[in-house]
Amino acid sequence: MTQPTTIRRVPGPQRQPAELLRTALTLASTGVPVLPLQAGKMPFGNCHQCANNACGGRPNMKTPGPCHCSGVCHAWAAATTDPTVIASPPWAAAWRRAVCVGYHPGGAGLTVVDLDDADAIGWARGFLPTTRTVPTTRGEHWIYRGTMTSRNAVRPGVDIKSAMSYARHLGPGTGTMSALPDAVRALAVKERSPARPVPHAVAVPVGVGGGECPHRTPAYLARGIAMAEHRITAASSAVHATVYRTFLAVLSRHGRCGCLTNTHITRLFTAAQARGETLRHCTDAWANARTTLGL
Repeated sequence: MTQPTTIRRVPGPQRQPAELLRTALTLASTGVPVLPLQAGKMPFGNCHQCANNACGGRPNMKTPGPCHCSGVCHAWAAATTDPTVIASPPWAAAWRRAVCVGYHPGGAGLTVVDLDDADAIGWARGFLPTTRTVPTTRGEHWIYRGTMTSRNAVRPGVDIKSAMSYARHLGPGTGTMSALPDAVRALAVKERSPARPVPHAVAVPVGVGGGECPHRTPAYLARGIAMAEHRITAASSAVHATVYRTFLAVLSRHGRCGCLTNTHITRLFTAAQARGETLRHCTDAWANARTTLGL
């Protein structure tokens, strides 16, 4: 029986401004762009010169535009590695009001997979390669080397924070950082959803060989397929995109080692058709996933 996931909760006492500033300067010295965050993990708002995008910046902090404000006005776009900016006014005043240090993962060449609960952590352990892990107040941050498009709610309890986004710094974490896998990139892919037709009999594509999975053990593959079935079955919306992303994740992990058999693929196709996907879509989604991964 699978043991329940235990979440290590991070204690929440507010850190002192001097400690936050020291942490920010240390991170900046390693090439990580930082910014102060206030209560609620929120960035500081615009100064009066930048209010209502008077500075030319776009809404939702997508870009600072032509603004040359030296403050912390633009969330991730204000993040910097310049120690003079970080320690001088008006940043110094922001650190006195801040409750934690934030950073721009994409600016540091990183991607954070934000796992909000035990179910999300269990999914990650079954689908994603191990990497550096940092405990959060509710779950874990899995940090990979590489950047990608940021996107929230890619699946229940999972957000991706990389380019044009910010994350809290919660400590150095444990484990060796891995390269950003295709399985994570696939989570941000949006596929168009056609009208839902009537299911047909299952047929599997050719070109997938059998064999022993060299990654861990046969049980690892079996668990991964079971979790993939559950992910498709449990999708409450965007089933079409969920099927594609699930196929992509499975192939990313097992498509090159020849361990997938027709039985495994039939199980995935059956789960997809039970949610109303057609055989044509299943076949196309599988082929598209293979093409994306160069298989």
